[in-house]
This record gives sequence, C-alpha cells and structure tokens, in this order.
Amino acid sequence: MNNRAEIMNDMAVHLKAPAHIPDRELQRFLDQVFDKYGYDFRNYSHASLRRRLRHRLMLSGIDDFGDLEAKTLKNRQFFNTILLDLSITTTEMFRDPAFFMAFRDEVVPVLKTYPSFKIWQAGCSTGQETYSLAILLQEEGILDRGLIYATDFNATALEQARRGVYPTELIKQYAAQFHRAGGKGPFSQYFTSRYDSVLMDKSLRRNIVFSEHNLATDGVFSEVQIVICRNVLIYFNRTLQDRALSIFHQSLGRRGFLCLGAKESLLLSSHRRDFEVVRENERIFRKKTG
Repeated sequence: MNNRAEIMNDMAVHLKAPAHIPDRELQRFLDQVFDKYGYDFRNYSHASLRRRLRHRLMLSGIDDFGDLEAKTLKNRQFFNTILLDLSITTTEMFRDPAFFMAFRDEVVPVLKTYPSFKIWQAGCSTGQETYSLAILLQEEGILDRGLIYATDFNATALEQARRGVYPTELIKQYAAQFHRAGGKGPFSQYFTSRYDSVLMDKSLRRNIVFSEHNLATDGVFSEVQIVICRNVLIYFNRTLQDRALSIFHQSLGRRGFLCLGAKESLLLSSHRRDFEVVRENERIFRKKTG
C-alpha cells in the first residue's frame, strides 16, 4: 500500500472511532478486567488508557466501546491483545543517554565499593534498558558481582526480554545512543547478528533474572541497592505512583539509589522527604538515613 493509500485508510478508520469513552464506562471496564483476569489498571492514567483503547477500537473496526468490552471479557485471546495494548512497552537501548552518563558518574563509583550488589529494574518491558544497564556495568568491570532483577507484569514482553533478540534495523540508533551514553568500545561486541535480528551476548544475560511483578498488586520485591523505574510512573495516577514509590523505598537498602524517568519527579509525592537529590535533571535520588 502506498503512503497516500495508508493515510486515507487511517483517516477512514479514525472517523469510525468514538470521540470519547466516558469515565463510568471506562471504570466499569477496568473493574471487570480486574475481577475476571486479575490485572489491575484501575489506577492507571485514564487519559493514557483512553488513547490505547481508542486505538484498539480503530484497529479492530469496532464502533462501540461496549462491544469491545464484551469481546474482551468473553475472548481470552482478545484480552491478551488488550493486555499488550495497555502495557507500557515503549523502550530503547540507552534511552536518554544523559541518564546513563550520570549513572556512571554518580552511582557506579558507589557500586565499586560493594563486594556484591543487586539492582531492581521495575517495568523492564522487552528488556532493552536492562541490557543497556548490563553493558554499562560490564564496561565498568562490575557486572560479575551484580545481579539485575528485571520485572514486568506482561509475560509476553518478558519472554522477548529473556530471548534478547531485537530487530537489526534498530541497531544503528542503539549504537549512536550507546556512544552518547559514554560507551567505551564498539557496540557490535555485545550482540551477534542473525539475519534480520541480533541476539544479545550471553555474558550479559547470565547476570539478569527476568520475572513477573505487578506494581499495582504485588508488594516489596527484594532488598536491593538500586531501583530503576524509568518512564513508567507517568502512566499511573497519584495513588498508584505513591504505592509504587512506597514499594521502592521499602525495597531499597541503606542509602540506596532510586532512578526515575526524565518526565517523573518526587516533588508532588508523599515520599519526597524520603530521598535526597543526586542529579535532578537525570532524576537520580538517594534514600535518606533515619
């Protein structure tokens, strides 16, 4: 299909989409999804959920939100599609290179003083950021004494993360971000090319444990020295943000580091007094003592 045809098709589909999903209908849908499947999106940002559900309506050719609701509750396979829609799967290797530079400067020197350490990356999605972190630690010579727990509630995304297979077409972008993040050698040493994809090196994967964890329903994960949860909290409402930050605070050991996304902050959180700022622009914080 040429570009003009694609545009016309998108416009035609867009015209069929509902202008608005009322709060009452959205809340009912989320309640029923939780009751039937156990996935809790009730404290996610409603604006974000509406965008994703309207997109699914368009792709499915469904005009009425009630019809989508009924299909979701009756058809497990369709629910799995909805689950992928509502999951936060936007990720890249070395996304926001300035963060990784700051992590090298502020966090790595502290990690080098530990005989061993654990890192929890919450909301790891398909794993690109997890492998970025492993590469950084390997370059700094401390990956072997560290263990990265990478968690997400989306089993499909986790399976892709475990495989560590990514499209070759993205590697040029990832390599550029790797070098902007302070990468010290050729990016190609960290993967093997396979036709139209690459496989991340097993030396990175052996220090990573991928497992399921849901910030909306599960509790403290483990005592760790670092929690990384970047570009996830922006999809939560204030109640769920505070719940997640409470879990992070309890999971962090003494003087542990908390790393958030570029658009996230502790300023409006009830936990703002529990952390001190290490790098404001890069959203790196440290747990206070006492």
